[in-house]
Amino acid sequence: MYFPLYIAKRYLFSRKKNHIINWVSFISVCGVAVGTMALVCVLSVFNGFQGVIEDMFSAFDPPLRITAVQGKTFEPDSIRQVLNHPFIETYCEVIEDNALLRYADKQLPVVVKGVPAHYASINSLDSILLDGMFQVDERFLHTAVAGIGLVRTIGASVHFVEPIWLYVPKRQARVNVMQPDHAFNRDFVYLQGIFMVQQEKYDYQLLLIPLSMARSLYQYRTEVSAIELKVAQNIPVQQAQMELQSALGEKYVVKNRYEQQAEFYNMLQIEKWVTYLILSFILLIAVFNIIGSLSMLIIDKSSDVQLLQNLGATHQTIQRIFLLEGWLIAIVGALAGVVLGLFLCYLQAEFGLISLGGGEGFVISSYPVRVVWSDVVIITLTVICMGFLAAVYPSKYFYTKQ
Repeated sequence: MYFPLYIAKRYLFSRKKNHIINWVSFISVCGVAVGTMALVCVLSVFNGFQGVIEDMFSAFDPPLRITAVQGKTFEPDSIRQVLNHPFIETYCEVIEDNALLRYADKQLPVVVKGVPAHYASINSLDSILLDGMFQVDERFLHTAVAGIGLVRTIGASVHFVEPIWLYVPKRQARVNVMQPDHAFNRDFVYLQGIFMVQQEKYDYQLLLIPLSMARSLYQYRTEVSAIELKVAQNIPVQQAQMELQSALGEKYVVKNRYEQQAEFYNMLQIEKWVTYLILSFILLIAVFNIIGSLSMLIIDKSSDVQLLQNLGATHQTIQRIFLLEGWLIAIVGALAGVVLGLFLCYLQAEFGLISLGGGEGFVISSYPVRVVWSDVVIITLTVICMGFLAAVYPSKYFYTKQ
């Protein structure tokens, strides 16, 4: 065995002359372990929440979405040949724009999305319906499906006999002060279904209506705002996205679910890594215990050092012994913290030990956890690197004092 490593292991696990040094070394290992465990658990909780949100978005957002780089709309015939790609199982043309909603004495701006009757075939919309059914059919022009927040705001419900009116400004129309309503296209719908995505921009702002009705309101003929796609089975979404983007060229952009919600996912990632940095600073304070532990160990083992020097050990060899001692403290603490963190994540995932305390209104009852092994590797390397750097100063201190 490598001689400095052998001596360092003996110093780490053997009793010292002064028992306080044993306690300081033990506290150093525990401090590193607790900090590492906290990093593993907290980042796993962030990953768990991200997984919950991904599941909610995946029930509504299409796997892929094609939009024009410039302009609000484009002609679908210009890319019709690409839409026959074998990677595509089915697709939907949609129109999405703003409108003014009026119901009884309430008015509010909404996002109206015109969709075809088979729109639910490209996502899992049926799984997020709370009431009614997904009936946005060209045969029933005056039907709509809305988010739960929007429905509660206006005080409507499924199959109410009073219609919901939609107002959209006419293109290139001048407003007549005497008859301002003539500057708007308007139509009415009856609510057939209510969905809940647990996201404000969908639940409180979105109203789904038939595609033909949306074209009439916004005065479109064949134009679309976007084309939403479902990828064929056993085809990776990323591969299909790259193939379609290459075929469409620079005039169009193909976005996956993450890119459709880029702002939200970026915010989650920023929060996650800011938390990682904050906990890393706290861990750095715990790692400083290694400096104190090694300094006390150097004093305690002064007679051993003198003996090793008499036997021919060089200053570099003795310095390396204490350097490896500090590294062993960091490695043992890091590995113990990772194991404890993974064990706690397992318990939380299996038994939900820590609840959210939000009652039945929450989507989940306890904190979700999802272990991402790349995060575990980053945490382990971070802790070990901190420990390595903290061990350098005491070992250098010994060398300069000799």
